[in-house]
Amino acid sequence: MQKFITDDAFWELFPDAAIAILSLSDVREAAQLDAEKEEEIRTLLQEANETAKKYVPNDPISENTVPKLWRQAYQKFPTKKGARCSIEALLKRVLHGTPVGSILPSVDITNSISLRYAFPIGAENLDAIVGDLHLGLMKGDEDFLPIGSEKPEPPLPGELAYYDEKGVVCRCWNWRDGQRTEINEKTTNEFIAMECIEPERIQELQAALDELAGLMQKYLSAEVKAKTILTAQNRETVLR
Repeated sequence: MQKFITDDAFWELFPDAAIAILSLSDVREAAQLDAEKEEEIRTLLQEANETAKKYVPNDPISENTVPKLWRQAYQKFPTKKGARCSIEALLKRVLHGTPVGSILPSVDITNSISLRYAFPIGAENLDAIVGDLHLGLMKGDEDFLPIGSEKPEPPLPGELAYYDEKGVVCRCWNWRDGQRTEINEKTTNEFIAMECIEPERIQELQAALDELAGLMQKYLSAEVKAKTILTAQNRETVLR
């Protein structure tokens, strides 16, 4: 049995947060989609880029509600200088007229949902997670090799991060993923988290989770092993 556990320290910082969790098996990342399905995924992403414009009517990016709220959230724990929530990075591209492009089928699908609903989403290779996966505060000496880097970048003491028995999985809550658990074409089992810090948007979070699960089933033949929303009253779930 493998679990995802949100530590008490997380809820002390964010008592009103909610985290949507999706655990998938038999994901067919390398599956050859027919031309019609490939076009449908491209259209999903294109439409999501257009929809996301409503979240960034103002320039600079910091003057818009979603990025502003996440920047405030990041002030509650130590972060690396310049670290920003992943949804801000996506919305910044929309604001500057450089739409989010295609990467992998599952990444394209998660990006489309992230843009459409303005929630940060992170996906990890579940088979690379050692033991249970947690979200909590770091000591500062945990192992972490970020994507795109050749040298380790351990977290700061007190930094909020996803982690397992081997080290950090994603730094600064939802800022930067590590190479060890990065999704690639050979990935078949995935963990996906979508975070919400606005309690009034919990119904939107549920809708986004349902839509994401449906798309992963439709296009990548994924089997849903776990689908739930964690809150301060429900802090952990079995992934598989």
